[in-house]
Amino acid sequence: MCFDLMPVRAALAMAALALAAPAWSDTWDYGRRNTDLAPAFDGQTRAPKLDSGIGVQVETLARGLDHPWGIAVLPEGGYLVTERAGTLRHITASGAVGAPISGVPDVVARGQGGLLDIALAPDFASSRRVYLTYAKPMGPGLSATAAAWARLSPDLQSLTDLSDIFVQTPPSRTEAHYGARIIATGTHVFITTGEHSSASERVLAQSLEASYGKVIRLLADGGLPADNPFSGGQGAAPQVWSLGHRNPQGAAIRPGTDDLWTLEHGPKGGDELNLIMRGANYGWPLVSYGENYSGTAIGAGAARGPGLTEPRYFWDPVIAPGGFAFYRGALFAGWQGDIIAASLNPGGIVRLKLEGDRVVGEERFLYGQMRIRDIEIAPDGAILALVDATDGRLLRLTPAR
Repeated sequence: MCFDLMPVRAALAMAALALAAPAWSDTWDYGRRNTDLAPAFDGQTRAPKLDSGIGVQVETLARGLDHPWGIAVLPEGGYLVTERAGTLRHITASGAVGAPISGVPDVVARGQGGLLDIALAPDFASSRRVYLTYAKPMGPGLSATAAAWARLSPDLQSLTDLSDIFVQTPPSRTEAHYGARIIATGTHVFITTGEHSSASERVLAQSLEASYGKVIRLLADGGLPADNPFSGGQGAAPQVWSLGHRNPQGAAIRPGTDDLWTLEHGPKGGDELNLIMRGANYGWPLVSYGENYSGTAIGAGAARGPGLTEPRYFWDPVIAPGGFAFYRGALFAGWQGDIIAASLNPGGIVRLKLEGDRVVGEERFLYGQMRIRDIEIAPDGAILALVDATDGRLLRLTPAR
């Protein structure tokens, strides 16, 4: 791919797609459920459809990206975007796509693996510290979810001092369900891990000796917090914060709180929005609101069980969630604190309105039009969305005028 003409291409791309998507309408439906498992409480699924009356103006900031996976907004303007094949790029505020940034880790770019998420340290402006997650090669045919940190050069051309802060154990032969969303709060780093999908490995989501299907909590420098729930348990992985997850690919801290929320891929049905609690068990693969792709039951066929934590919301059929963000900004009136989530299938963007810890409404945009992998909020309140495709795009969404 040649990037000598990228400033010109970026300008053309921005002009090529600047259209108004309609506001909510009857063009989307929840669809037929895969199971008849009853929710645990009212509003846990199929919340009332919302109509904010807002259309979205869709502008392509950049295109020609190779399956972009994660995005971080730079304080000086512009963006860092990962490409699953193993490339990190700087994209200017005007949409010019830079050459690959050197110094990224080697990755297993097969199946669902590759270079995955990126996050800035809260003190990035002074420290230049970035966090990356990726599928780490662990020997012939083996890989694991890993997280590393590094320093980004002032000229945005290279990473230095790259060092792993977490490597999932044991390594896996299945190149799927890496999880890999990373959140840096200033005091702690949270990393989501998947359970690698196979029947023989998914059970490790319930094992405290393995870091499969977990939320991992570290200190900002990669150290181990003394107050992690299993740090003193014999044989337990001390990094574990919560367990019983399938493939959580979305994570965000709710503004004004310390609460971590995640979005998790279910099987056939059963995608979940979870409020993550210290030491909690979210049930996979013992229970699920979905079923196996073959149509057989998960576990004993129950949706819940003693000592297991309920999702705050679930979808059946699925939305195949990617990343999400809590909305903050002035552009979309009335959306403050709402969840803006990426959907890979059927595709588009899902807005969830919260009252306390309950979802009270759902609205969808760009329904079925494109696979959205990650969401961020720009400083001016625009919604940034990554389109996961061979010719992937960075979109900027604003209210239609």
